[in-house]
Amino acid sequence: MSILVVGSVALDSVKTPFGEKDDALGGSAVYFSVSASYFTDVRMVAVIGRDFPEEHVNLLKKHKIDVDGLQKAEGKTFRWKGEYTYDLNQANTLDTQLNVFASFKPEIPEKYKNSEFIFLANIDPELQKQVVKQVKKPKIVACDTMNFWISGKKKELLETLKLVNILIINEAEARQLTGETNLVKAAAKIRSYGPESVVIKRGEYGALLFSKDHVFSAPAYPLEVINDPTGAGDSFAGGFMGYLAGCGKTDEQSVRQAMIVGSAMASFNVEDFSLGRLSGLSPEMIKTRCGEFRKLTSFEIIK
Repeated sequence: MSILVVGSVALDSVKTPFGEKDDALGGSAVYFSVSASYFTDVRMVAVIGRDFPEEHVNLLKKHKIDVDGLQKAEGKTFRWKGEYTYDLNQANTLDTQLNVFASFKPEIPEKYKNSEFIFLANIDPELQKQVVKQVKKPKIVACDTMNFWISGKKKELLETLKLVNILIINEAEARQLTGETNLVKAAAKIRSYGPESVVIKRGEYGALLFSKDHVFSAPAYPLEVINDPTGAGDSFAGGFMGYLAGCGKTDEQSVRQAMIVGSAMASFNVEDFSLGRLSGLSPEMIKTRCGEFRKLTSFEIIK
């Protein structure tokens, strides 16, 4: 099944203790789409400016991502500049230029409106709500958000969450949204807002899945080389949702498998800047790493 993603496309300038890169391809919709493209067909809705390099559009097309919903507006593309210290869990934003993204109004092409899987990347919750209303009968709606919207548009965000099946959020945002320091309690409160399942990303400590019937913990993959964590959360979401859309199932076993796939895709992403690692994978490489995740958590009960 195809998946519709609505989010940002950006040109990022990133510096970490291990290097730096200027005007690199980035944005939530990009990382999500490339990650998900290994498992299913992806339809992207986003906006770019007239300055957006054609080579980046070609990279998306190379991954067979449908970019008919990629709007080109007069002006410059959204730009973000950030720096990481050795604490790679938190980026220090140095500059944000919204440019054409500031007036972005998602218009869903007619051929996208039958999408059964939707991912609402990190955009204004009012726009997220408008997207859902434009799609005919979605099977699964997943959503991401951030501290900016939680503090500035919490009421609107809570309205959007009533339409969402799965919320994917990091642990700091989960605590901010609910006022609960304990993640188990925070997840329960989020589920009371509407989502049936909650995925809480914990960076280098992995991710937790909370649903009605079960809790599942996916570890983070132990890497020797980490160059740039930008987009790791969106790459996780892309693997997670892409796998579910690809298999067309949302049962407990499939969701657990999707958690591992998401974690594997995030681990690839952080190994290089921008899409340097994520865009050059093969099915065998992904399968091998998912198998390594299984070894990480496999054990026998001591009798």
